[in-house]
Amino acid sequence: MNTSTVPYATLSDPTTLTRLFISRMGEVRALWRLMVYMAFVVLLAFISNRVGVAVAAHYGVNPAAAAAGPIRPGFQIVGETLSLFAVLVPALIMGRLERRRLAEYGLPPLRAPGGKQFFIGSAWGLLLISAVIGGIALFRGYDFGGLALSGPAIAEYGLAWLVGFVLVGLFEEFTFRGYTQFTLASGIGFWPSAILLSAAFGAGHLFNPGEGVVGALQVFQVAMFFCLTLRLTGNLWFAIGAHATFDWGETFLYSVPNSGLVATGHLSASSLHGARWLTGGTVGPEGSVICFVCVFLAILLFAWMYGGRRTAGTN
Repeated sequence: MNTSTVPYATLSDPTTLTRLFISRMGEVRALWRLMVYMAFVVLLAFISNRVGVAVAAHYGVNPAAAAAGPIRPGFQIVGETLSLFAVLVPALIMGRLERRRLAEYGLPPLRAPGGKQFFIGSAWGLLLISAVIGGIALFRGYDFGGLALSGPAIAEYGLAWLVGFVLVGLFEEFTFRGYTQFTLASGIGFWPSAILLSAAFGAGHLFNPGEGVVGALQVFQVAMFFCLTLRLTGNLWFAIGAHATFDWGETFLYSVPNSGLVATGHLSASSLHGARWLTGGTVGPEGSVICFVCVFLAILLFAWMYGGRRTAGTN
């Protein structure tokens, strides 16, 4: 048989094997790059975990007991710093291999023009959680109560929680909407990858004590909102700022459960009471219908305000 008439190459054809790993643009395909990145992340996460356990043991802290109880700002700062290390360093390594900077993965320097989005996002996040709490209070489902802290403790815990939640924003946004989003989008497109990673983000919250399916769905909604901010601003800074202040307002300022987690060192002796649809139950305001409505309105407002701007450089 004349092989020139065979319409398709077989897997034994070396050019076919090459195409399994190399795209037409001459770049390693997204799946393989993502797998290498995740291998680095798993390795560094293991190392970070060992370091965290060693640090905790040095200070006489039982990590398992601490994780099962209320979250603490110091414990969170250490944990999130180690977690951030485990996802950022592999991205830097992959960036060297791919000849790309962190800015292309959504994280330009804060001093860069796009860095101002962090402060804009921070304002949005605080306004959004205030709208959610205000809506719940309007239906008599929230009381601020008296102050649980006084004097210097207010500033101390307020600042500690702010630092902790900025680290949470950096870690979670880069983990789900940084290198992974950029790389997966290069293979299957921006929005399909956004849906998959946002679903994973929501599902991950199901492991929080007190979290439920409704709360995880709301996390998915917020994640899609943050994907939109990435798409329309071109970087992660808006999402990081909004993520940080939303969590800070929820945990410290309004002193309510955050994705099922309760915290020490909150500002007031607040209380949520009423129907689960209103308060979110053990999940906290993130499981409330009010939160779904407020986030939906925030998505519409953001799309209207930013819709005419240049989108992120992803597929």
